[in-house]
Amino acid sequence: MLACARSVAFDGLEARLVEAQCVLSPGLPAFHVVGLPDKAVSEARERVRAALTSLSIALPPKRITINLSPADLPKEGSHFDLPIALALLAALGIIPPEDLAQSVSLGELSLDGALVPVVGALPAAMAAAAADCVMICPRACGAEAAWVGAAQVFAPASLQEAIAHFTGRAPLPRARPGEVTEPPPTRDLRDVKGQERAKRALEIAGAGRHHLLMIGAPGSGKSMLAARLPGLLPPLSPGEALETSMIHSLAGLLDDGGISRQRPYREPHHTASVAAIVGGGKGAKPGEISLAHNGVLFLDELPEFPRAVLETLRQPIETGEVVVARANAHVRYPCRFLLVAAANPCRCGFLAEPGRACNRAPSCGEDYIGRISGPLMDRFDLRLDVPAVGWADLDLPASGETSAVVAARIAAARARQAQRFDGLPGLRVNADAEGALLEEIAAPDTEGRAILARAADRFGLTARGYHRVLRLARTIADLEGSADIRAPHVAEAISFRLLVPEPAG
Repeated sequence: MLACARSVAFDGLEARLVEAQCVLSPGLPAFHVVGLPDKAVSEARERVRAALTSLSIALPPKRITINLSPADLPKEGSHFDLPIALALLAALGIIPPEDLAQSVSLGELSLDGALVPVVGALPAAMAAAAADCVMICPRACGAEAAWVGAAQVFAPASLQEAIAHFTGRAPLPRARPGEVTEPPPTRDLRDVKGQERAKRALEIAGAGRHHLLMIGAPGSGKSMLAARLPGLLPPLSPGEALETSMIHSLAGLLDDGGISRQRPYREPHHTASVAAIVGGGKGAKPGEISLAHNGVLFLDELPEFPRAVLETLRQPIETGEVVVARANAHVRYPCRFLLVAAANPCRCGFLAEPGRACNRAPSCGEDYIGRISGPLMDRFDLRLDVPAVGWADLDLPASGETSAVVAARIAAARARQAQRFDGLPGLRVNADAEGALLEEIAAPDTEGRAILARAADRFGLTARGYHRVLRLARTIADLEGSADIRAPHVAEAISFRLLVPEPAG
């Protein structure tokens, strides 16, 4: 008799349906799992055997074969324990096979039959809903999977509860979605004393999702400014929250099934590897750039990152997705993030202070910033110098606009962009516009066009730099509530491109 239970295998964010087929056949007693299983899946037979023994269910003296179909799709992870156990129980006639065929299950089994939480419950529930199937997962994952309202989610705490549910002796209630987690208190922009130009750059960056590079001496407030950016951004829309939470589900970062509306903020250390930043490793897990999807990625001490890491950022910044290539698969993750980077002007950090700079100044500054390649530097829409704040300014009371005031302007600018790009898939903010659409929405007036032409000729703007100035000018106009891009908007946009010379070629 052939019995089947459905589960999923993860291919990036996509959860692909997998069928666990079980056959009991005459022969020497054996238990085999086939269908490209990894080590964790192959070891499932021992966990399943022990879990059934704890329930006083003895395996028959037959040859047990579990096939994970499609057989050419790699199967990774311990979440195949539960579907393998359910398929075996159906083959033994303990649970009805017809009910099992209409469900998608995942979960790891402990040796006493308890179900251990696994990653990926949210995308698995999406796949179950698309296949019009019931979702069975460990109780600790139920709140997370139940966010997919189209799926019926049942969350047993043990294999015994799952058996009782399928046999009708003790049906489980539907799982309820977790709470919308309250974001922690954000840091206020008003705490930053001085640095008015940097605050303006932060506002423009948040309004249009423009990448920002800040170069300044140690202690000038670069990290302090970056940490206040999440408090300026509007909350995630329901679609963005679900999209972001699916990535965090695969990484095991959702606590108690809760989903947050706050935009993610990731700040990896400069010793992070390529796999940690862009994704990869065992199971091709999402990296920091994907965990920052729809949020902020802050790279402090940018020149200290390995060159291989920095160069891998160039394509994801442009395309909004990263492809993790492996020998047997290519996994795609979305990564539309706002990149904020900070750097000292040189290794010692005091290039602009003659009394404190090292004896290699100013060549040390050129060598240090030169670690950032021209093509990567060209991808920063805003580049500005962050001067040190004098002690007299630090002694003054907090002043300037609060984060709430600036966030209201950013929200209004983003609302204008949402209306502008309504009906255009993949376009949410001005940073996404390109080609003919960019020329249409960001055409400056006659005076602004003349200023842009002179700047392009004098400062050698690349084609990418030219279009980034147009995007910046469009965002500055949106912050002002202007439908037209005028000369002051273009001039301010150009001023944020002049920190370092444009790269050649």
